[in-house]
Order: sequence, then C-alpha cells, then structure tokens
Amino acid sequence: MPPTAKFTKSQIIEAALEIVRTENVDKLTARALGKKLGSSACPIFTVFENMEEVQQAVFKAVKDIYKQYIEKGLSENPAFKGVGTQYILFAVNEPKLFQILFMKEQTENHGIKNVLPMIDESYDKILTSIIAEYGIAREDAERLYQHLWVYTHGIATLCVTKMCYFTSEEISEMMTEVFVSLLKRFQKTIV
Repeated sequence: MPPTAKFTKSQIIEAALEIVRTENVDKLTARALGKKLGSSACPIFTVFENMEEVQQAVFKAVKDIYKQYIEKGLSENPAFKGVGTQYILFAVNEPKLFQILFMKEQTENHGIKNVLPMIDESYDKILTSIIAEYGIAREDAERLYQHLWVYTHGIATLCVTKMCYFTSEEISEMMTEVFVSLLKRFQKTIV
C-alpha cells in the first residue's frame, strides 16, 4: 500500500510558487520545498515522481497566472491596449514569474513571426481582438501585434530589471502614441 500523502498537489505547487516568487526558480529544490512546507522533502515525492515533475507543474501554474492577466486585458476596452497593459502589470507584480516565461535564454532563435504564437496561448484571441476592433487584415494585425509586443516587452523588461520606473499614465500614453502611429500606417494600406 502506497504511503498517504501529507500534502496535496496544490499545496506543494503553491509552496513551490512562493519560493519562485520570492527567491528564484534556481532556488526551487526538494530541500527548500520541504522546508517551506515545514517538512522533509520526502512527502513531496508521495505526490510527484521527481523535482522535474514539480518544476513542470510550477511552470504550468505560472502560465495560468499569466493567462489570467491576459484574459483581464482582453475584457478591457480597448482589448489590445488592455492586453499590453496587463503584460506590463504581470511583469511589475510578478517579476520572477515574468522572468521564467519571457526572460530565460532559449535553446534556439525564433523569428518574430513564430515567437508570439509559441509563447502566448492567447495569441489567437489577441489577434482576433485586433482584427475585430480595428478592421484591419490579419497580416496587418499580426505585424501590429509584433511591433507592440516588442515595445511592451521592452517596457516590461525595464520594469523587471528596475532600469526604469513608469507611472501607469506614462505607460498608457507611450503605448497609445506608438499604437496610433502604427495603426495609421496599417489603415493606409487598406484604403
């Protein structure tokens, strides 16, 4: 008969997330997790096979947290600006989690056309919101999204690394200026 689990899967994941949020993903070890739970590392392995499985569960939890931010952005008006704002807020509010998703070195280089669908599960929803709100072609919506992602990622990275501090008003104004100028360019190609 297998041993009874002392902690639930969600308790272990929540403790692991807390370690990652406050310290860093590199500090997520079986020993640190056991200590966070007030136990030895052994009870962790009645629920998970190994630390790699714990890390995968934490990565999924991080993606779920990020997705909540994006869903909130999509519910705002205008949705695309809401998404950009929420992307930056995720970086500001959850800097370690942002680093896990968007600032770790990749094993290979991806072109701009491939990176957004690869890193964001909400890619199609975001693209659809741009097309619906601004009446531009899919190809133009993709280019607009690529440009604005590079811009918002830059702001988010500056915030995470504490290179710059921006007020919410500054962020809103900067994003609007860039967005409006790009949108004008793409709308001219329609006429």
